[in-house]
Amino acid sequence: MNIYEKLLKAQVELKAPKGQYNSFGKYKYRSCEDILEALKPVLDKLKLTLFIKDDVIEVNTRNYVKATITLVNTEKPDEIIETSALAREEETKKGMDGSQITGASSSYARKYALNGMFMIDDTTICAVSTASGVGGIAVLRISGKEAFDIVDKIFVPAGRKASLREQNPYTVSYGKIVDADNSIVDNVLVTVFKEPHSFTGENVVEIACHGSTYIQQAILRLLVDNGCVLATPGEFTKRAFVGGKMDLSQAEAVADLIASNSKASHQMAIRQMRGGFSAELALLREQLLNFVSLIELELDFSEEDVEFADREELKALADSIERRIAELVDSFKIGNVIKNGVPVALVGKTNVGKSTLLNSLLNEERAIVSDVHGTTRDSIEDNIVIDGVTFRFIDTAGIRTTTDEVENLGIERTYRKIDEAEIVLWIVDATQTSDIKEDIEQNSLNLSKTILVINKLDKISDDEYRKFLHSVENLNVEYIFISAKQRMNIDRLQKMLIDKMNLNKIDSDAVIVNNVRHYEALTRAGEAIMRVTEGLESGISGDLLSLDIRDCMHYLGEITGQISTDEILNNIFGKFCIGK
Repeated sequence: MNIYEKLLKAQVELKAPKGQYNSFGKYKYRSCEDILEALKPVLDKLKLTLFIKDDVIEVNTRNYVKATITLVNTEKPDEIIETSALAREEETKKGMDGSQITGASSSYARKYALNGMFMIDDTTICAVSTASGVGGIAVLRISGKEAFDIVDKIFVPAGRKASLREQNPYTVSYGKIVDADNSIVDNVLVTVFKEPHSFTGENVVEIACHGSTYIQQAILRLLVDNGCVLATPGEFTKRAFVGGKMDLSQAEAVADLIASNSKASHQMAIRQMRGGFSAELALLREQLLNFVSLIELELDFSEEDVEFADREELKALADSIERRIAELVDSFKIGNVIKNGVPVALVGKTNVGKSTLLNSLLNEERAIVSDVHGTTRDSIEDNIVIDGVTFRFIDTAGIRTTTDEVENLGIERTYRKIDEAEIVLWIVDATQTSDIKEDIEQNSLNLSKTILVINKLDKISDDEYRKFLHSVENLNVEYIFISAKQRMNIDRLQKMLIDKMNLNKIDSDAVIVNNVRHYEALTRAGEAIMRVTEGLESGISGDLLSLDIRDCMHYLGEITGQISTDEILNNIFGKFCIGK
């Protein structure tokens, strides 16, 4: 393991409860020494060591103690992580001389630095976990060591007086929330989840109250007054990640699940939450680890010219991993459209019925329909779910030659939308005679993503239909005759859209990448494993092979959070909604 992997394990395994009690302030606390004593066996197990250095610095004429924590991987001493924290010295403090004041500040600074590095956080957090606004009910979630004790201060159960801490896990109690004056705020249901068998891995209480915003805020205020801290966006899920309840890719899937707006995006999020993606990445990293261990063992015996790692086996493994990573990278295209909707551009000349078709697909009057050429001057977008898949339809300005400056800007945007779209519906008017082949060639349409939609079927005779059919049969493009106004063959067109994306052919258990961060990490991992393949072919030394293999492992580990930084975590969880 590299130092970041070891640090993550240390963060998960370290248990440093508040075992001391301040009788004057009536609160529990832990000292710097308590943390260090709890940390020693963890450091020993993971082959890490810790150095602490204090400096006294001046900030705005006041002295501060700056404590710097240096974490070193004893197996690779060049791998280090540093963090620091400040604590201000008091000018005077009753019963203490100058050296004692500095010593107390040092202890505080060291504790803050250790808290930061090992993510020690005993605060109990609370938030409304249901959607904002008025509803039938609302659910408030409380998580942390003191969750039971805090809720006990404001909750009066009906019929019995047992504390929440004494109740069995998954117990639901009926009672009332009361304020400091013993006035009833609301009648509620309180559910108990005990560590480690909860979403966060901590003690969790959920309060189901009536959905009045006043009641929600009143209960939140009582919780805060009794020791809770309002949760930041994504803090519950972040605690679940830090507590080892899920890896980082599973945590991100929680946000995707909340945001899912179609059956396909929901299923994709569920698959990722179940850990299929994580399990596959773990297998790839394990295979690479086994080989890199053998290669590095060779380096230890370099003077004896021995070879522990079979180069042919390694090449076969590298080829296999390279192919699988490439498949995962390629799946991002389909995963992205499932998550965000398949962009479909409605394109054609003016007055061929693009806006009418959009209205017909959406089953509402979304776009303005007029016989006047150039009515649609800018793109109009809207979504519709077809067979569980979201399609994002874009009605574009009609393509024609015009001197209208504003209309020409709209036409320029039309061509950009053609490039961006996954599917192009090229719409033509069946009542107008035109060379469709010439139109397609002039507009440089990609036929593989184009469906030719021949509109106004209700306006032509059978002979005209057969004539038109003959003209398009040899164009090597999918086509369909419709009447947007009369909704003729609209259901067939919708089926063609599904078939065009091959979304019904996706294996229900298939791993699909839909996250840009995962895509970027997989791309870098693919580049690293390609270097391994090239190195094996050229016969480069084992130490260089080892570096490239570890690079690949590093990028795979970034996806699941085996390798992470505070910056990455804050960026990910900061995008969550509050209460999750």
